[in-house]
Amino acid sequence: MAAAFGAMGLCVFLFIRYWPFDEQSVLENLREAGDSQVKVRTFRHKFFPYPGCELDGVVFTRGTATKPLIAIEKVTIQATYAGILAHHLSRITAEGMRVTIPPFGSAPPFHTTRSEITIGEIVAKDATLEFQLRDSNKEPLRFEIHQASLQNVGWKNPFSYRLKLHNPQPPGEIESEGKFGVWNQGNAGQTPLSGEYKFQQADLSVYRGISGMLSSTGKFGGNLGHIDVSGTTDTPDFTVNQGGHAVHLTTQFAAYVDGTKGDTFLKSVDAHFRKTRVLAAGSIAKAANDSRRVALLDLSAEHGRIEDILLLFVKKDRPPMSGDVTLTANVQLPSGDEPFLKRVRLQGRFGIGAGKFSKPSTQEGVNKLSAGGRGEKDPADPETALTDLTGRTELANGTATLSDLSFGVPGAAARMRGTYGLIDHKIDLRGQLQVDSKISNTTSGMKALLLKMMDPFFKKRKKGEILPVRISGTYEHPSFGLAIEDEKAEHVPAPKHKPARPL
Repeated sequence: MAAAFGAMGLCVFLFIRYWPFDEQSVLENLREAGDSQVKVRTFRHKFFPYPGCELDGVVFTRGTATKPLIAIEKVTIQATYAGILAHHLSRITAEGMRVTIPPFGSAPPFHTTRSEITIGEIVAKDATLEFQLRDSNKEPLRFEIHQASLQNVGWKNPFSYRLKLHNPQPPGEIESEGKFGVWNQGNAGQTPLSGEYKFQQADLSVYRGISGMLSSTGKFGGNLGHIDVSGTTDTPDFTVNQGGHAVHLTTQFAAYVDGTKGDTFLKSVDAHFRKTRVLAAGSIAKAANDSRRVALLDLSAEHGRIEDILLLFVKKDRPPMSGDVTLTANVQLPSGDEPFLKRVRLQGRFGIGAGKFSKPSTQEGVNKLSAGGRGEKDPADPETALTDLTGRTELANGTATLSDLSFGVPGAAARMRGTYGLIDHKIDLRGQLQVDSKISNTTSGMKALLLKMMDPFFKKRKKGEILPVRISGTYEHPSFGLAIEDEKAEHVPAPKHKPARPL
């Protein structure tokens, strides 16, 4: 009997000594875990069917912040009697949780206290994660978490996670699972993580200028300061709003992300649409002394189709030109509320081979130019192709400035420079045209008679003549003509008889 009473006394002693669920102990553990002040509206002990407790109206606050760091409607802590002695909790469930993260760098760093307690599973139901922005006039980034489950949570080993949430920008549904930790207290950026993700039905229309529903799958790994990410994207209806034509865009990519700053660095992007492939590399990061993020991209394409690219930007069912294209470009796109064509900056080179125009009147003009340059009355080839159309371009504020623009057709070669408005479609190109025949052969009727009288005044070369020309008007209604005494045309370097090959 004495032994029985002794055993009972020992159990009572251990129960009192190791019982972790009195209100003071629980609140102290929460304060240390969150490095915050903690208040609770109500606290209830649980002894059956499991030991633990329930807390209502749990609020974590830090410093002088106007909003709570964490506010939870109900927290349920469950354990087993055997697990109490091993400092192990079976499950913590948080219902109606709201987490508010202040702008990075605006709050003191966290200094959490290591704990010997391990938790089998942490479950969040109806949770919201909100990142406040430095600009108080802008809406914070808000992640609605449908399901969140963390397994085997503790300070000694990494924990596993499964997440389902709604992403705010671009809006879409994300599923992810993987491992996180162990948390590096001295350098959070060195905390490891890994996993896989699925991103479904992401609406790209939030980025002004484009639209489409994107889906992506991939995997990631590394640490918070350098997360390597690789995967694929599929956008069946990618559209540049300027043109309004949807194309099926797919990509394969490799990148890394600085999770401590939110910056992304693209190591390689391999994009395909229609018959064209575009390679890209660059970054999407905050510029120096600027809170905005800026996309900096290097683009290149070899043996693509110019009609595929033009189709993205023109409203007509048929693009204005077809042919093989090679291009390289550096693109700068800052974030902001201005339209896409106002924000984008571009510098690049391009080359188009065997180019043909889809507009009959434009192609007919090319055919006649070729025939006249050769001294023939009628075009021998009903569809003369431009040869070696090359040039450089700089795009800013919706206007493309073209330089070193040269092209050739059988019997004629040209070199021009000027501008083209992507928004208003205005053309102002001036330069010099070299023909193998006399300039009067490039037209007929009274105009040809007048030009015959002017033939002797144009500079002669071994083959043909050189004359200043200008293209003006708009893309829809272009105007072609001579530019005699036009200094801008006269000072364009004379083209070689055989223009340079495409890039």
